[in-house]
Amino acid sequence: MVATLRSEYPLPVLLQVAKLARSTFYYQLKQMQTQDRHVQLKQAIREIFDKSHQRYGYRRVRLQLLRDGWRVSRKLVAKLMRQLGLRSKTRKRKRYNSYRGTTSRRADNHLDRHFVTEKPNQQWVSDITQFQISGQRLYLSPVMDLCDHSILAHTLSVSPTTKVSALSLKRAFRVAGDPEGILVHTDQGYHYQHQSWISQLVEHQCVQSMSRKGNCYDNSVMENFFSHLKEEMFNNDSFVSISELRAAIDEYIQWYNTERMQERLGGMTPNEYRQHALTTIG
Repeated sequence: MVATLRSEYPLPVLLQVAKLARSTFYYQLKQMQTQDRHVQLKQAIREIFDKSHQRYGYRRVRLQLLRDGWRVSRKLVAKLMRQLGLRSKTRKRKRYNSYRGTTSRRADNHLDRHFVTEKPNQQWVSDITQFQISGQRLYLSPVMDLCDHSILAHTLSVSPTTKVSALSLKRAFRVAGDPEGILVHTDQGYHYQHQSWISQLVEHQCVQSMSRKGNCYDNSVMENFFSHLKEEMFNNDSFVSISELRAAIDEYIQWYNTERMQERLGGMTPNEYRQHALTTIG
């Protein structure tokens, strides 16, 4: 009220009538101005958060804000998201283990945790993870390029057969234009010791690489992808059927490749960075 009438009456008179200390008035005025300054920013944050299907934390919300022309710090975005009650989805971790013993010669760990490569189609990684709803299970087998972290191909199945992994690899080769000489890294799961996997690597003159037994950190980039997928998309109470879950995973991977920005990629999406690398590096 005092601020509204200030243009019509002297401030000392208004403060006396309102029985308000001068310091209190200026503090409240500053608070009002601060809140008003962030109204539009808060609206932009909420829109970005909702558009990401509530998957973005403050880092990626800030990346999108920067793209949209805002100049804001991580600290401010995190603070405003807390004020708005916006929290990205979380999950309980449960890792699928495909190891069934040694069925053929195990490959050495040629990747050796060197997860950074400049060009596409130099290093690929793959693995299998499982989802469970209402006593039913669904298995996902993706193939990722370490250059841009894009998911080149993926296969979904209610049974973790060797056909699942073999089909993913076949699709990845087709999507990438049948490149040769790639280092392809996995764990020691029986899928990757099977002839249906090895024969494709031989055909494309690839180098097979395997993690050490029981060491998930040797394939941590793929593990991180699974972690993000389940944090940002999967919720045990959200899906009533396997077909609904299938559609959600397909949608997430499409969104991940084309919309989910990554700081390590300079704020680009995997597909944007891949196109950039193919154009500038070759």
